[in-house]
Amino acid sequence: MVKLLLLMLEASLVSLRIFFLTLLFALPLGLLVARGRMSANKVVSSVVNIYIMIMRGTPLILQLIFVYFAPYYIFGASSGRFTAVIIAYVINYAAYFAEIYRGGIQSISPGQWEAAHVLGFSRSHTYFFIILPQVIRRIIPAMGNEVITLVKDTALAQTIGVAELFRVAQNAAAREFSTMPIFIAGVFYFVMNAVVSRTFDVIEKRLDYYS
Repeated sequence: MVKLLLLMLEASLVSLRIFFLTLLFALPLGLLVARGRMSANKVVSSVVNIYIMIMRGTPLILQLIFVYFAPYYIFGASSGRFTAVIIAYVINYAAYFAEIYRGGIQSISPGQWEAAHVLGFSRSHTYFFIILPQVIRRIIPAMGNEVITLVKDTALAQTIGVAELFRVAQNAAAREFSTMPIFIAGVFYFVMNAVVSRTFDVIEKRLDYYS
């Protein structure tokens, strides 16, 4: 049992790497995508909208397979499994984060832009120091839900052979003819999601306090 727990703990670190690297790249990329989606340039907004529709309209598992295998068949070269996982997760979650950002940005009254302009603030200053802080406060609940989903979605990395938590649990269950490893994996996911949920609760309370 101890050996199994150590093995699954090591695998959970792989899941956490996927989780944190996805957030590291997808959160800022999602903001850029949101800006492109709202661009006055019809070509830019149309291209970004198609990208979002594809990412949200197809399963993540299919995107994982495509990102891993497509470069080999198209260019004759392939990235590593872990790299493919990060790329697939980032472009997938950036699309979801973009729509959350967009909803938050569009919920801000246009009058605030006008008031900031009258006071002499530049558009970039208004965006980063007046609009964006309010957007972050409003999108915290939706972001929390999406991040919790990301914790569970890390299990899909097993699709292309990455030895994350669920894959290790499945292998152990098959080897020992027991469902106990699957149950233990469920506990690991529950704990990780509890930490994420608690973190977002604390962030939301802090933002309420300082607002």
